[in-house]
Amino acid sequence: MAGFTIGKVAEASGVGVETIRFYERQGLIDQPKPRRTAFREYPSETVDRIRFIKRAQELGFTLSEIAELLTLARKTDASRQSVKVLAAKKLIAIREKLANLKQMESTLATLVNECSGKGPLLGCPIIDAITDKHSNCQH
Repeated sequence: MAGFTIGKVAEASGVGVETIRFYERQGLIDQPKPRRTAFREYPSETVDRIRFIKRAQELGFTLSEIAELLTLARKTDASRQSVKVLAAKKLIAIREKLANLKQMESTLATLVNECSGKGPLLGCPIIDAITDKHSNCQH
């Protein structure tokens, strides 16, 4: 399958046309040169590349990290170690985010439990915590 229009690439890869244009601007995919027709034709590999980008995003990789992965994937002399190092760094960052989310959950659960949901707003533990008037709010 060669000669995809941008609409066909979008359909086959499950993204919008604007996403493809964005990836082009970011240097993640190449913008094809115009051919004989008025439409630019993308090679079939573009669909695979976009799918790769989307799967990497689902794993939490940033576009910058994805560009690095794509560069590594193209190098015939690249090692698994370089990919593993990049993935291990991402795993550490994800674990840190999870720890922060767990702390946020704990703090918010405490505040929700402390708030009766009745009476005037004055003295509300949730509002007080957000305005730094509550001792249980941990950052």
